[in-house]
Amino acid sequence: MRIRALWEGKTKDPRLCALINDYAARIAKFGDFVIEEIPETKKRDRNNFKKLSAAEARMLEKLRQSTKVFLDPQGCEWTSQEFALWLGQQGVRGTRELAFVVGGPDGFSSAFRAEADLLLSVSRMTLTHDWARALLLEQIYRGFTILRGFPYAH
Repeated sequence: MRIRALWEGKTKDPRLCALINDYAARIAKFGDFVIEEIPETKKRDRNNFKKLSAAEARMLEKLRQSTKVFLDPQGCEWTSQEFALWLGQQGVRGTRELAFVVGGPDGFSSAFRAEADLLLSVSRMTLTHDWARALLLEQIYRGFTILRGFPYAH
């Protein structure tokens, strides 16, 4: 199963960038993993937040064959154990690609959210999109260590 993480823009904080790269390398040891950064879109008019943005349309085109998991504050809240179980079930079901999508500072349009196979919240607290990226990758790595029975390496 391939895992892909997509997000708008680059991570600006060099410490978070290093953390993201570290977890990406750890996840890649368990299988095919790739991060895609798409160009940021200009700030959206609040009145136009129901329609797909150009960036969202491009992402959906790329994700047509994927199981789409969008990070969203209103999404499912799971423990690490529950997330690991779900991750393992995806592999058993023969899911070819899991695509985790982290929105930009403005989040997702309602039209884009409707295209998700799963809305997932990594925290009930408000996080910057850069922190959400790092936390997502940490949880994917943790999920694989749980599934394989490996001790968690910090």
